[in-house]
Amino acid sequence: MTELTREQVLGQLKKVKGPDLESNIVDLGMVSEIFINGGEVAFAVTVDADRAQELEPMREAAAQAVERLDGVDKVMVALTADRAAGSSAGSSNGGAAPRRGPPPGEMAPPPPMQAKAQAQGEQARAAGVPGVQSIIAVASGKGGVGKSTTAANLALGLSAIGLNVGVLDADIYGPSMPRLLGITGRPQAVDGRILNPLEGYGLKVMSMGFLVEEDTPMIWRGPMVMSALSQMLREVAWGELDILVVDMPPGTGDAQLTMAQQVPLAGAVIVSTPQDLALIDARKGLNMFRKVDVPVLGIVENMSYFSCPKCGERSEIFGHGGARVEAEKLGVPFLGEVPLDMEVRLRSDQGQPIVVSVPDSLHANIYRTMASDVWKQIEEGSSAGVREAPSIVIE
Repeated sequence: MTELTREQVLGQLKKVKGPDLESNIVDLGMVSEIFINGGEVAFAVTVDADRAQELEPMREAAAQAVERLDGVDKVMVALTADRAAGSSAGSSNGGAAPRRGPPPGEMAPPPPMQAKAQAQGEQARAAGVPGVQSIIAVASGKGGVGKSTTAANLALGLSAIGLNVGVLDADIYGPSMPRLLGITGRPQAVDGRILNPLEGYGLKVMSMGFLVEEDTPMIWRGPMVMSALSQMLREVAWGELDILVVDMPPGTGDAQLTMAQQVPLAGAVIVSTPQDLALIDARKGLNMFRKVDVPVLGIVENMSYFSCPKCGERSEIFGHGGARVEAEKLGVPFLGEVPLDMEVRLRSDQGQPIVVSVPDSLHANIYRTMASDVWKQIEEGSSAGVREAPSIVIE
């Protein structure tokens, strides 16, 4: 099969009319960030923030044009709502002409957060994912605290109590679920642009790690990340799920904002280590979810302590108890302490999560208990009514 080229993509996009209905979106300088990996193509289309919702059909037309190329399996298009600083809502000719972006393939300056939040929020307000009853986010304020390991084992703990569970690996830049769950392969299209998730240990799983090679860097700006997340949420045949566990990237950026806007999250689980620096970042993550009206289901203290497998001596490498104190201070549930353990690390690297590979272990019991606590809170929250996704404006 002939390898797809940037020129082929641009050739198709030249068939798509711009907002003026005369010139095409390539000649108008609206196309940027073309990314090709095998049969996957992603690019951004820059428009005026005030016309983002109106021009959604143009985004769809661009996607369909590229899909017609031989060898294209998947297309992701970000409609980037951009407005120059200090510009008025419309141009001197009534807003008929689009804002000119950079030449195709060059990086555009990031759009203002307020414009992005408003445009994205308007397009996907309060819509859930068909067939999925509840969605929770597993998040952390910083990387390296074991968030993905926690998300994978929490999902398996929820499955162990009889629930139908899916996992969305939302860490576009560093997807971990393929390795943690020992899943390989590529999702197959079932109906046009709809993909079947892959499965492992009874979980339905979708990850950017299934679509690109493990060592391929994802050099994407926020709009591309948000578009990819939206498509992995809504263009995947999840089927009937009791709960979808979303493994968030670390921090409090575009991905978290997108999830809070795109779907009515049932809650968030915050993962931290006991040390002060990690807790400071965990507090930021917790406060972010509170500000966007997402219930915090609890805090997990990961790497809480280390018990030497030879002598049994306990060492509190990163301190101990800090997450419990923080949970009490902030008035949120404390979900438990997870000890640092070489067996967990080894089995995670081998794609054999501890909950299923050593189900009678201390760690497996801890994760199952957490899962039961989380599900109990979700059921209680569901009985209180469905939470709508918030409208977020950052000033």
